[in-house]
Amino acid sequence: MLTIALLALLCASASASAIQARASSYNGEYGGGGGKRFSHSSYQLEGPITALRVRVNTLFIVGLQVRYGTVWSDYVGGSLGDLEEIFLNPGESVIQVSGKYKLYLRKLVFVTDKGRYLSFGKDTGTSFNAVPLYPNTVLRFISGRAGALINSIGLHWDTYPSSCSSC
Repeated sequence: MLTIALLALLCASASASAIQARASSYNGEYGGGGGKRFSHSSYQLEGPITALRVRVNTLFIVGLQVRYGTVWSDYVGGSLGDLEEIFLNPGESVIQVSGKYKLYLRKLVFVTDKGRYLSFGKDTGTSFNAVPLYPNTVLRFISGRAGALINSIGLHWDTYPSSCSSC
């Protein structure tokens, strides 16, 4: 009898974990293999993405910086080109990222759940379109490779943070 109860308990816990909702997914890396690796994984603990800084020149995405909650990430990339800064509205999230690349990133387009298209760079190269694998998930952080330019980008998706005191 004890064996049957133990077996039933084991099956119940296995079933519960099997139906537990998954939320995180990853797209990328889009671009070339040069440059030094970077990741903003620890910044996601500061809150949702609230702003973007993108440096562009006539051909490439030169640099990136993302604000998580009220904290700006480390800047990655080079220093030449024009710096553009866009703030998301409170509660607004990135739900899709598309762009173009060859050996370096050439274009990035961030699409928000409020219908805004935040576009940076030039429309040339191989296209990519990244969306989360699971419903009701948003862009939580980026990773990739960078040197004097942004070589490549990876996009990490998960649920919107349930509590964010610094947002």
